[in-house]
Amino acid sequence: MRPDRLTDRIAVVAGATRGAGRGVAAALGEAGATVICTGRSSNRGRGGSDYDRPETIEGTAGLVDEVGGSGVAVQVDHLDPEQVAGLADRIRADYGRIDVLVNDIWGAEILKGGPTSWNRPIWEHDIDDGLRILRLGIDTHLITAHALLPLLVAQPGGLLVEITDGTAEYNAGNYRLSAFYDAVKCAVNRMAFAIGHELTPYGATAVAITPGWLRSEMMLDNYRVSEDTWRQALESDRADGGPTAPPGFAESESPRYVGRAVAAVAADQQRSRWHQRSVTAAELAREYGFTDIDGRQPDAWSQHQ
Repeated sequence: MRPDRLTDRIAVVAGATRGAGRGVAAALGEAGATVICTGRSSNRGRGGSDYDRPETIEGTAGLVDEVGGSGVAVQVDHLDPEQVAGLADRIRADYGRIDVLVNDIWGAEILKGGPTSWNRPIWEHDIDDGLRILRLGIDTHLITAHALLPLLVAQPGGLLVEITDGTAEYNAGNYRLSAFYDAVKCAVNRMAFAIGHELTPYGATAVAITPGWLRSEMMLDNYRVSEDTWRQALESDRADGGPTAPPGFAESESPRYVGRAVAAVAADQQRSRWHQRSVTAAELAREYGFTDIDGRQPDAWSQHQ
């Protein structure tokens, strides 16, 4: 990926505060794009975020600048149609178009719970929490697509990327943690297909991309490691007394990996070959030859084949 491949592109990463969204924004910045980074957590306040964490959209925009792109932070709650419509108005006035829209909005990591709450029947879950998971994971994507896609189809060649967990094929045959989580992650894959159908006449491409085992900020905190020391989580007898990760964590990936997958598709003049498909970051790495920040091409999904 040359650092100038996307210098003329206007990208929006919805849900860019942390995790995969931050990784995607940074990778688009590596390729020179202007990246509008949206989310609720800002230096100006949490904006209704379900998380009480230090990451902010301004921090993501700064990272985009550091790696060679141009980062723009805009605080938006993607559950609020008026706020998202305001975002569209601002982009229309400032840039006139969107070339790449990445829907990475989630925010329900705490609500989905840990392993002790997985595989429980629906009637044992809190219904309010479950319905909020649906709103955070599905409504946000639809609201964002409704408001921003008119700016994507203003000219041919636009790219919509839906970030989810698990490919359509994998999720169709495997139960995903709970009925609520399962519904969200299957729905996001289907959105890439359904909205892709609607984008076809406009010469735009829609694709669903899933990372593998993501070393998000929250995941690293869970194992009490950093991106530089994450392999310590695999040690069975840790000197620091921290928890030991399962062996599969060896195939985990940084958020930049799925970001480079998005950037590679965005830079591909033949990107329409991925239209309406559901693919993994590892599959795209093999196709395009990019690596994670440590030079590896991890594939956590290979353990489930």
